[in-house]
Amino acid sequence: MSNMIVLPLIVPVITAILLVFLKEHVILQRIISLLTLSFIVIISIILLLEIQEQGVMRIDFSGWTPPFGISFVADSFAILLVLVANLVAVICMLYAIFTMELGYEKMYFYPFTLLMVAGVNGSFLTGDIFNLFVCFEVMLLASYALISLGGEKIQLREALKYVLINIVASWIFLVALAFLYGTVGTLNMAHISVRVMEAGANPLITTVALIFLIVFSLKAGLLLFFWLPGSYSVPPTAIAALFAALLTKVGIYALVRTFTLLFPNNTEVTHMALGIMAGITIVAGCIGALSGRDVRTIASYNVLIGVGFIVTGLAIGTESALQGVIYYLMHDMVAKAMLFLAVGMMIYVTGETVIDKMSGLIRNYPFFGWMFFIAMCSLAGIPPLSGFLGKVLIGQGAIEGGHFVLLGLGFFSSLIVLYSLLRIFLSSFFGETIISLEDEKPLPKRILLPITLLAACTIGLGIGAEKLAPFVTDAAETLYTPSIYIDAVLDGELWQGEVNK
Repeated sequence: MSNMIVLPLIVPVITAILLVFLKEHVILQRIISLLTLSFIVIISIILLLEIQEQGVMRIDFSGWTPPFGISFVADSFAILLVLVANLVAVICMLYAIFTMELGYEKMYFYPFTLLMVAGVNGSFLTGDIFNLFVCFEVMLLASYALISLGGEKIQLREALKYVLINIVASWIFLVALAFLYGTVGTLNMAHISVRVMEAGANPLITTVALIFLIVFSLKAGLLLFFWLPGSYSVPPTAIAALFAALLTKVGIYALVRTFTLLFPNNTEVTHMALGIMAGITIVAGCIGALSGRDVRTIASYNVLIGVGFIVTGLAIGTESALQGVIYYLMHDMVAKAMLFLAVGMMIYVTGETVIDKMSGLIRNYPFFGWMFFIAMCSLAGIPPLSGFLGKVLIGQGAIEGGHFVLLGLGFFSSLIVLYSLLRIFLSSFFGETIISLEDEKPLPKRILLPITLLAACTIGLGIGAEKLAPFVTDAAETLYTPSIYIDAVLDGELWQGEVNK
């Protein structure tokens, strides 16, 4: 059964290579891509159930056991994210099939999307920090191609900024890896944790931890986010939705894994830095969302608010806060994809991007209007939708830990999210319609299907939270108690013996 752990990486990569040779067979590419991502969703469910029975699972490549070989490790946290990421990818790809121009589809859209998803899955599952770097690069290389798909001037300008920033971040990542390996002599995540615990509050290790904080903050859009609003505004709608749902979440995952497993010492330094950066990101995101007039810009700044809010849960660091982080990560993948698809539909039917130039859409497209309303309520954390429970658990953790400033910022951000999206809803969907019956563009049911599926997901995550609770509780326990992960990857007696030497 442990051999299944590698399938979320291997299957999309092999399929992407196959699709390169099917460039002219677009319908076949569509079918194969949807089947591939659906297969990964099924594999993720099987693995999640298996982890509940036998605990954290791993696969050692070529039989080389940790810490000497390369391992993939599947715990509840990683598999939950793989499951939701691939589910969202299926729905976004469905939207792309219904809306994307044929010329774009022939420009290797499906192979690049599968490669990006493979990089996302690999980042969640790898047990080796160097391979985290490799999977990051696979994901980013594919995203470089997707962000420039179409070759418009504004796309190329934003793509250049996006590429340069990520090249710098990747270089810093390699420098951090070199310092880390030179300090602890291993790249296996579980073994790094053991060696760091042996070293205690070592100033050099704390410095390395802060370098990793800078790297993953760039990837996640935490504080160092100046590249994000433009980059997420220019690609075609399906690609922008995928970016908003997945890319920053990989950076957040890396932050969570790094500061719960790799660097458990000196949390007063690392977690204080995380809290400050999260607070500033929330404030900056709120200012951007309030001042924006372009619907894509407002949506992009809402991504930043979500990043800041999730990282506040990590900075708080209690077990209930970590449960909230996991719930909110899953929610944010679904809700941000839904928001970006909705914004893309608004631009499609009006030909405008500024909210002051749209009005009365609910008269022409009533069902679509109420789908946007669901996305707005979900992102604001209104029960019983998916954003509510994550916010409550992070708030509970903040009260337990006495982090009242972060608590206030987090819940203030919810009001700003609600206000910024309500502004779009009231300005664009109500009032006098700007679209006459003669000019009204048809919005076929098939185009509304993806956003309807995402609405069902956000409602299901909220109402079905009790069903998910055992998996989320297990994931949070593994994060809060690193020895569970370490025992599963290394021989328990071996690493305990190392620590006791």
